[in-house]
Amino acid sequence: MLLSTAHAKTHVMPKIPKDGTTMTDLIRSIATDQKHEAGQPFYILDLSIIERLMDKWNHSFPNVKPFYAVKCNNEPALLTKLAKLGANFDCASLLEIDTVLSLGISPNQIIFANPCKAISHIKHAAAVGVNFTTFDSKLEVDKIKKWHPQCRLLLRIKAPTDSGSLRPLGKKFGALPEEIEPLLYYACNVAGLKVVGVSFHVGSIAQDPTIYRDAIANARAVFDVADYIGIPKMKILNIGGGFRSTPLFEEIASVVNVAVQDYFPDPNLTIIAEPGRFFPETAFTLVTHVIGKRVRGEKIEYWIDEGIYGSFRPTLYNSCFVGIKPISMKESEECCKLCESSTIYGPSCDSLDAVALDIKLPELQLDDLIVFYNMGAYSNCAGTKFNGFDLLSTPTYIVSTNST
Repeated sequence: MLLSTAHAKTHVMPKIPKDGTTMTDLIRSIATDQKHEAGQPFYILDLSIIERLMDKWNHSFPNVKPFYAVKCNNEPALLTKLAKLGANFDCASLLEIDTVLSLGISPNQIIFANPCKAISHIKHAAAVGVNFTTFDSKLEVDKIKKWHPQCRLLLRIKAPTDSGSLRPLGKKFGALPEEIEPLLYYACNVAGLKVVGVSFHVGSIAQDPTIYRDAIANARAVFDVADYIGIPKMKILNIGGGFRSTPLFEEIASVVNVAVQDYFPDPNLTIIAEPGRFFPETAFTLVTHVIGKRVRGEKIEYWIDEGIYGSFRPTLYNSCFVGIKPISMKESEECCKLCESSTIYGPSCDSLDAVALDIKLPELQLDDLIVFYNMGAYSNCAGTKFNGFDLLSTPTYIVSTNST
């Protein structure tokens, strides 16, 4: 089952039998291996899931190039695998750019998809050859003109509605309809920059496929404005993100593909997207240890070695997407009898550091494991060292369920 890697440390995988090994067996073996720091949480990344998801993307979006949003999960093994599978990368900062480049990935595979960039980050992008970015304001045009004039630009527009997503982005990003013509004219005819297309983002975790069609229709209108004011023909449409690997994904893809045919019949149009959680969400499993326990009547409270200052940040973590499984470290014992009300707390002294409230769990003991599935999106990348708990260095073990 291969090797392991970590953000701050490297751990060697214990040898796992090839035949008949279950995920529970694998989790127990890592947790008890002497080379793994006792009591430290860890991730397991299944690369075969990434392969299947790329196949799913290519089947549903044969004409849409994915630029993976690095902010979602910057695990190097994930980025390397995606690059080998043909993905490009959406970076929002100097550090994300350097993370991708350090893996031997070409700067030509990166879009600097942050509409508001610090000058130092713009200068760095120019220095390392990242020549593709977004903008949505006159000031951003001025900064790019001064510090990176050879950069190709996409005009980021506000999606007409983002109420169909769980985390709308329109309040913070995107040019309004009345700003589009002045921005295009200023960027191209005054600043002399190359605006090569349009970008939008309907918001994180899209729930309504029709919001993509509305946004594509608005993008068509921007292309028409560009033709009207006589700037060089734009050739790129960026449909942003909002995708998850659920049955809704195929419906969204169908809506997008039809809308592109309706509004952009030009076969020479290049279409890209910025998927984030679509790829890593279901490929990562987080394994935590029970480090404390308190019984209060019929209610049991557990403390684990992960919390809201690590993988369970309240602004990023979606408990409704996560599966929870307890594992007894006594292999002969089965976790079967459920307690009607259990709570899971993180390790810090913050009373808000609660991971799960009033859930059903069997009674667990010290050093038993609580496993969280579908933990690849906006989790390990959000770790901190708050209260002295280092949740930045949680290791990731790499496996492939298709390995022989």
